[in-house]
Amino acid sequence: MENDEQLERFFDQMKKQDEQLDIPAFPEVKTRKFNLWIPAGIAASLALLGLIMQEPQPLPEGPNEVLIITLQEGDNNEQEFIIEEKAYLDVWESPTASLLTDY
Repeated sequence: MENDEQLERFFDQMKKQDEQLDIPAFPEVKTRKFNLWIPAGIAASLALLGLIMQEPQPLPEGPNEVLIITLQEGDNNEQEFIIEEKAYLDVWESPTASLLTDY
């Protein structure tokens, strides 16, 4: 018990001494704010440069005429080739057209 009282008195004296200490004021640290306009401007400039530098690709033209070769069965179960020549735009067929007729 006696040691506890001595320890309490010791720490009480230390607290009183600490209260009398003169603590200097810390200077306020100024932080630089990161300006978001700079990276946004760089990104926008690069995007604009990419759009300007991109050359339009010429569209490939289809052939003027197309040969259509079909194999048909004749009257006497004989097979014959029929060759037709048509304009390219006249013969376009949907890639899924066969799905409608084939089961």
